[in-house]
Amino acid sequence: MKAFILSLERWTTGIATVLACVMLAIASALGVFQIFTRFVLEQPAEWTEVLIRFSLVWMVFLGIPLAFRQGAMVSVDALYQAVPRGVKRVLDVVVALAALVLMLIILWWGSDYAIRGSVQTVAGLESISMFWAYLALPVGAVFSLLAIVANYLDPRRMELETAQ
Repeated sequence: MKAFILSLERWTTGIATVLACVMLAIASALGVFQIFTRFVLEQPAEWTEVLIRFSLVWMVFLGIPLAFRQGAMVSVDALYQAVPRGVKRVLDVVVALAALVLMLIILWWGSDYAIRGSVQTVAGLESISMFWAYLALPVGAVFSLLAIVANYLDPRRMELETAQ
């Protein structure tokens, strides 16, 4: 079962990471396009600002699973190094449970926001529902839940390595 969970997490976190990178590329391209239209053509494209914001939100929530998996999301290094060896596993359980609870809350409320936001339209892009913006929360939470469990089963303490 452990091998299956780790394999599934490796696959899902890989997908989330690639999608987060795509969202960053989209935000960057739209930013360049916005600069070009605003300062060169002197005809700003207002719709790009909204799409940049959406893509950055998606990028963040799709990038969170990688941070959890690398052990870089919740910084408890100082406490982890200060406690005796027997308490370290208890600390791992507490941190994992706290992160799981947070992600379950985000999943619950994010789903609720997405459903309620489906009747709202985006200012500047009236053909797009706010559902798509709010959907980033539950999608990112689901990916993160798997990454938290995987990091508990196979811990990676890469906080210091990823901070540099």
